[in-house]
Amino acid sequence: MSSTKPLRGIKLPWIKTFETLGTRWQRLPTSARWVGYLAMVLLALSLPSIPGLGDIMTPGSSWERVLFYPIGIYILLALGLNVVVGYAGLLDLGFVAFFAIGAYTMAILGTEFGMDFWLVLPIAIAVTMLAGLALGTPTLRLRGDYLAIVTLGFGEIIRVTATNLSFTGGPRGINKIPRPPSVEGVSWLTFSISNVKPYYYLVIFFIVLVIIGLKRLERSRVGRSWAAIREDEDAAELMGVPTLTFKLWAFTVGAAVGGTAGVLYASFQTAIRPTDFPFILSATVLAAVVLGGAGNIPGVILGAFLVGWVPEVSREFSQYRVLVFGAVLVALMIFRPQGLWPSRIRQAELKQGEGGIGQLGGEVGAVVAQAEDNR
Repeated sequence: MSSTKPLRGIKLPWIKTFETLGTRWQRLPTSARWVGYLAMVLLALSLPSIPGLGDIMTPGSSWERVLFYPIGIYILLALGLNVVVGYAGLLDLGFVAFFAIGAYTMAILGTEFGMDFWLVLPIAIAVTMLAGLALGTPTLRLRGDYLAIVTLGFGEIIRVTATNLSFTGGPRGINKIPRPPSVEGVSWLTFSISNVKPYYYLVIFFIVLVIIGLKRLERSRVGRSWAAIREDEDAAELMGVPTLTFKLWAFTVGAAVGGTAGVLYASFQTAIRPTDFPFILSATVLAAVVLGGAGNIPGVILGAFLVGWVPEVSREFSQYRVLVFGAVLVALMIFRPQGLWPSRIRQAELKQGEGGIGQLGGEVGAVVAQAEDNR
């Protein structure tokens, strides 16, 4: 047996730091963790106002705008996709469809019926959940590559349908989408094209709500059922878990988060077109989930931040910035296939040969683990 060490799973020093911090964090008492959560939220809210930070992070772009889109919206989308991919282990390549449905719901109800942002939001969430249910009911009996192909097709169907329907504006899209209502005299609650901070604070608010909801689901019977399905669907079904029901739960919960991101995006842009929702957006959000560490919320947030920020900070490379971004992703997937900050369960699944995302990648992990054991 060769003594060459496999590249997969190499532990770089700064990644070891993440893992050590995660272990120590779990050992802290609950009160200390809540103080830490509050400090992290306050730090996130202060990012647009830290002097000089924007010149360092995005020298060629507006730091406030980048914080909202792509970073904030990507984080929200990645949290939603993480329910499907990271928790339930279902490979979804059409998540952009729910993002588009939420955005078009905001656009149509806001422009045609003059409905308020806060009134449209629950309607859009309900519509996207119904869309997730409609997609999942006939297709979730499929697995792996077949499910991925069907979800990819669903994303394209939504985009093409929006292009060809008159009430969605066709290829021109919809303009003059209303912004969220402002509070007179309060600058951080005055929504306008020149004042991005309120949108950023709004997306932080929804990110915090989603994280709280997902953590409660993760520790509930629903979360345990998702974990069982991800690790071995057949065994879970034999043990009495209604797998189709809980996979539908994953699709509908993920769709609700994606729809929320769509509503925020549409109200910020005030104009949307079908070309705003390409397949590459689904692939980018999936890359954020896998890059950060599927199934681990801090890892997913880190991955979404990097996927949104790296292309912006590399604008000086002009047309080569996408090449640089792709090279970074390839290198990280070679050296760190389990993600930058994976959950301990995900690491164990990869070592045992269970990919956790439709079993993709798990077989390679099993070969590497066996090779290391035989040395």
